[in-house]
Amino acid sequence: MLPVVAMADGTADWLQPVENLNAGDSAWMMISAALVLFMTLPGLALFYGGMARKKNVLSMMVQSFAVAALVSVLWMAIGYSIAFTPNNGFLGGFDRVFLNGMTFMAEDGKLTIYPGLKTIPESVFFFFQMTFAIISSAIITGAFAERMKFSAIMVFIALWVLMVYAPTAHWVWGSDGWLAKDGVLDYAGGTVVHINAGIAGLVGCVLVGKRLGYGKEQMAPHNLTLTLIGVGMLWVGWFGFNAGSAGAADGRAGMAMVTTQVATAGGALAWMLCEKVFGHKASALGLASGALSGLVGITPAAGFVAPVPALIIGLLTAVVCFFAVTKLKIMLKYDDSMDAFGIHGIGGIVGAVLTGVFVSTTISGASVNWVAQIEGIVITVLYSGIVSLILLKIIDKTIGLRVAADDERQGLDITSHGERIE
Repeated sequence: MLPVVAMADGTADWLQPVENLNAGDSAWMMISAALVLFMTLPGLALFYGGMARKKNVLSMMVQSFAVAALVSVLWMAIGYSIAFTPNNGFLGGFDRVFLNGMTFMAEDGKLTIYPGLKTIPESVFFFFQMTFAIISSAIITGAFAERMKFSAIMVFIALWVLMVYAPTAHWVWGSDGWLAKDGVLDYAGGTVVHINAGIAGLVGCVLVGKRLGYGKEQMAPHNLTLTLIGVGMLWVGWFGFNAGSAGAADGRAGMAMVTTQVATAGGALAWMLCEKVFGHKASALGLASGALSGLVGITPAAGFVAPVPALIIGLLTAVVCFFAVTKLKIMLKYDDSMDAFGIHGIGGIVGAVLTGVFVSTTISGASVNWVAQIEGIVITVLYSGIVSLILLKIIDKTIGLRVAADDERQGLDITSHGERIE
């Protein structure tokens, strides 16, 4: 979304006449929010579930659903407030703790809105941003899949969404966020969502260690049909992610839909072409990974670039992610199970850089600030990496991160949840 500019006196007007609301904008934003939630439930759950081994399919899907429930409550309790209410450049205030002060029905002919988005109720904006926090948190679980304790995952995500995601969202998208004031461009979450989650996932998978037998045993995906269905849901849901970030049913939303489709198609084709160049068959997993790479790459740029640059972003992001997944991971010997870092982290970085290359001042109304783009990437990488490391270390010293070796061999479906797929 575009950062909201505070009013001249430094305050924001959150109460507006109900007649200022626009039914079309409100309907589009409610649909967009549902689409983004659909990306996680069941999109990401199926995507990750299909890539897991049979003994861990349910555990991967349960993690996505459980994270969605957990983050929803935390976002309502305090996450939304510290991310999007004004306070200072680094952290929002506490005016909306447990949604205090938010009106859901018109009072005296007025309703609360989020400043800068005066045509939709604040409740719709709140829910839309909740779905972003949900999928950002769920993405992380793919990096250390099949070997981390369910309890450790839940504690980590609870702390991460409040201590990493919410502050970063405030920095980039808040009315008084310091990175927003520096000129960082992130239309729909290349920095806030993908780099943030990807780096946290990398730290997690390195700290928890490789899966037993990694590099020695066959760890092929259990069911790529589920993965393709999941990526299809992600692809469709992403229109809510990107086009919804316009905050209205307008021309910018339309442009974001077009650029999202073009970049995703380019990413899918580029990945399969890379497979052929390196002597492999064009695979279902490659198609899914390429499409996802294109989606990630275009996210920070969707409302700022024209269709041709969007295609270039999709192509380049997929090529870089291909090498990150097939070469870098092997060279550095880390076990990023579902390539959360290789696609989301690397793809987010590529997309943020290319946003600075291809941003159109005519479309975006923003000037290009290369220093700010690099600043946003570096700050997010360092902050997410350092805080995630601290949180995971504390969890490891208290309740432990990794399941017992026997439990891992048996599979987390039965050992963590008492269920299995027959």
